[in-house]
Amino acid sequence: MSEKKASVLQGFKAFLMRGNVVDLAVAVVIGAAFTNIVNSVVKGIINPVIGTIGTKNLDSYYSCIKGPCGSTGDSATGVRILWGSVLGATLTFVITAAVVYFLMVLPMSKYLAVVEARRKAKEGTREVMDVTELEVLKEIRDELVAQRGPGGSRR
Repeated sequence: MSEKKASVLQGFKAFLMRGNVVDLAVAVVIGAAFTNIVNSVVKGIINPVIGTIGTKNLDSYYSCIKGPCGSTGDSATGVRILWGSVLGATLTFVITAAVVYFLMVLPMSKYLAVVEARRKAKEGTREVMDVTELEVLKEIRDELVAQRGPGGSRR
């Protein structure tokens, strides 16, 4: 029974020490910190810009579809559609996606494209040199054959 426990613990340790688990943990921590930054941008910049049209708090935008919507909280009457909170969440998502794309994905893909182009250029240069060497060797062979003449003897 203790051997089974030991193998389970060893398997768990091996699982935790794999690279992708650690990478995932780092991504979650950075994602949580990044969420705070995006929320600050939305609350500090986007909402005030939208607030020039109406209110700074998007959560206060709603439409009443049934009955009089008189008060808020537990004593609210009527049925409200809170489209302002949906709009705020959508803006947060779009801003997050834009920041991730323009500040992380796009530069990384450009960097990887440059690295790939350099690697291919190096390989292309090697291939060109190999082809050139082969052509030179063929020319030398043809020249030697031409010097020997048709009978194989030197002139």
